[in-house]
Amino acid sequence: MKATASHTASASPASAENQTIVNLGREVLDSEGAAIARAREKLDGGFSEAVRLILACKGRVAVTGMGKAGIVGRKIQATLASTATPSYALHPAEAIHGDLGMIQKDDLIIGLSNSGESEELVRLLPVFRKLGCKLIMMTGKPRSRCGQLADVVIDIGYGAEACPLGLAPSSSTTAMLAVGDALALTVMKLRNVSPEQYAAFHPGGALGRSLMRVAAVMRTGEDCPRLAPTDPLDRYYDVCANAPRRAGAAAIIDADGKLVGFFTDGDLRRLHREGKPLNIAMGEVMTKNPKFARDDALVADALRTMQQYKIDELPAVDAEHRLTGLIDIQDLVAHGFSSFDDL
Repeated sequence: MKATASHTASASPASAENQTIVNLGREVLDSEGAAIARAREKLDGGFSEAVRLILACKGRVAVTGMGKAGIVGRKIQATLASTATPSYALHPAEAIHGDLGMIQKDDLIIGLSNSGESEELVRLLPVFRKLGCKLIMMTGKPRSRCGQLADVVIDIGYGAEACPLGLAPSSSTTAMLAVGDALALTVMKLRNVSPEQYAAFHPGGALGRSLMRVAAVMRTGEDCPRLAPTDPLDRYYDVCANAPRRAGAAAIIDADGKLVGFFTDGDLRRLHREGKPLNIAMGEVMTKNPKFARDDALVADALRTMQQYKIDELPAVDAEHRLTGLIDIQDLVAHGFSSFDDL
């Protein structure tokens, strides 16, 4: 009993300390959550006008800011670019040393400064205006010098930082980031960006793969072996062996090009064991009503079918069930689908 009491007593200080640490973390999150809520309440006509300016921009959107605001700005710019709004990040200090040359009069500038008094931006905003650019300012102080120089102000609200000293940008940059996401994603919504458009900006990685369509990866033309139901079995050798890329299956199509059957190397080995003659018609030995994928379907869905039925090849068809291609597991691996878990 004494040992248990001793163990409990020794554990209590550590437990109390852990809870104190957790509470400090929660205070930071509470502060930053409050900053986002404050920014939400501040959204007004300035936000809607900023969205309209981005939608109407004939050039690119340049996002700029100093210090931590600049880092947040680069993330906002990356989100804009990945959601179909051409954009680039501009460092204020580099801008006055030559990078202004990348700016065109049709570009739109988004500046970030919580105080609105960043000297670098105060110097740059008039230059942007002379170049003919419209200016959007995201700040906690709309009446600041930067705010007064802008065409449109997005008020993110001004409050205490989460930093214990009240100095390190934290709550303010969280609010900037959240409002930047709201800006970019509202524009994305109004542009009606489709999954296909989004995928075009994300060709690499699991995200891009999850949005790829069958038509982007299927084999076509001579790389998609095809036979008629009346063709003899030994024709299978020719069409598969002579394909530019060796295929392990052939689609069987009717006179209208519609898929009516499928035949694989595995089927061929089985027929050899059974002693079937080589002049037997494909229509007699093919798999009728085979599994298939629509060429406009997601590759992920086609891959799930291949997993479910344990097949390495899958024919692809159009809306009229005409053969358009062949999916081969080797090609999916080449596109980064290393396993079904990637989905």
